[in-house]
Parts: sequence; C-alpha cells; structure tokens
Amino acid sequence: MQKRDRAFITTVKNHYDQQGRQHLPWRKTTNPYRILVSEVMLQQTQVDRVIPKYQAFIRAFPNAKRLAAATLGDVLTLWQGLGYNRRAKLLWQCAQVITSERSGRWPKTYTELQQLPGVGPYTAAAVLAFAYNEAVPLIETNVRTVYLHHFFADDTDVTDAEILVLVTRHLEHIDSARCWYAALMDYGTHLKKTHGNPNSRARNYTKQSTFKGSDRQVRGAIIRTLSEAAGTDSALKKRLSHLNEMTIDVQLDRLLREALISKTKQTYHLPS
Repeated sequence: MQKRDRAFITTVKNHYDQQGRQHLPWRKTTNPYRILVSEVMLQQTQVDRVIPKYQAFIRAFPNAKRLAAATLGDVLTLWQGLGYNRRAKLLWQCAQVITSERSGRWPKTYTELQQLPGVGPYTAAAVLAFAYNEAVPLIETNVRTVYLHHFFADDTDVTDAEILVLVTRHLEHIDSARCWYAALMDYGTHLKKTHGNPNSRARNYTKQSTFKGSDRQVRGAIIRTLSEAAGTDSALKKRLSHLNEMTIDVQLDRLLREALISKTKQTYHLPS
C-alpha cells in the first residue's frame, strides 16, 4: 500500500474513532430491511430530519411483513416531513415483493437487490455494505466529498469512475466495509462543514433543485393535506390557497396516475 493511501485511511479512521456518529440508529443494526429504510430516507434528506422519522417508521413497521400489510395511505401519512413521497411508495412495494414473492427472504447479491422496486446501484451497494459487510465499491455525496478533498483538490470535472478506482483500491486494505463507509460518510459531513462542499467539481454531481415554487413542493403539499383529511377539489384548493391552482390541477392528475392519491366520486384521499 502506498504511503499516501496509508495516511489517508488513518486520517479517516481516526476521525471516526474520535467524532464518528456511532449513535445513529441505523448504525446499530445489520437487518437488511432496516438498512434499506434508512438508505431510502436519507436520499436527499438531512440526517437530523431522518432520525426521528426512521425511529417512528421502525416502531410502526418493524419488518417487511408489517410494512407490506399496511395501506399505502398509512405509510404516506407516517412519511410526512421527509418529502419525495414516491420513495415511501417504492419502499412499501419492496416490502410487498419480499413478503409475497420471496417468502420474507432478502436478496444478498447486487443484481437481485436491484430487482427490488426503486433500488438502484448505490442503494443495492449500501445494503450489501451495511447489512452484509460486503466490500463493494460505492459512492454518494459524502464519499465523493472525501475523495475530492484528498485526491482531486486542484481538479475539476472529476468523474465518479475516477473516484471509484480509489474507493476500490482502499477497500482491499479495510477490515470492515461497514465501518469504513460509515467513517467515510461521517468524515465527508465534517469536511463539508469545515471546508465547504467540493461536489460542484464533480461531473456526476447534480445540485438539488430549488424547493419553493417547484412541482415537488406542490405534490408534497397535496399529500400532506390529504394525510390530514380527505377533500373535494374546491376544498383542497382552499386549503392550498397559497399555491397556484393550475399547478395543483396538473399535480393532482399526476399523483392519481402514479397511485399516490385516490379519488372516490368527487373526493380526493390517500390510498386505502
């Protein structure tokens, strides 16, 4: 192992030993269902917002069987505050696949995990690493931050492929993939706070779009409002009077087509 690599690994591990977030609830389990719940919740959502939602979700749905048996409306209601409600539906669909098609058995390979609804390359790799301690290469915003800071400080347009070469090389010298990735993610969070976010220098980085006035805001507001009470078109628009009516109409139609909301006669409500 090169001297620079050895020093890098030592730096990351030392930070984790001294300032690591071992208290995070998903760090205390190797259950693939609970790991998947945490990974889906953490997508584009801050850790502090996820912690109480994760804990409430696991209390309500401690396993895939319980989640699959719930109504989508119940799942969406509990999901409120996290945004990106489509994630909740995909997680619910994953639980149904595990329960009805796999007899409760969780996939243990990269390919099989990606066959679950909404599970892409990163999420599949994260479940393998954190649930099964598999040394699979993965990259997300905090991992990218660490490698950009240490190995590409003067570069722009850095690709994830370039970073993954280093990730893969370092995994060969790591005893526990689970702890290593936790350490990288915690160190990346630290670097963002102390040195700023270098991800704009990465080719594969996509900046999150502005929330205010977006379709995402309207969709979230509709589902949040319906989680409180069903309503007719006019009643719903009255409760959402701060939003554009034409946009509400467009998103109501989209949400119906995506089965994230339902309509009985003239009343909109969450799926039962």
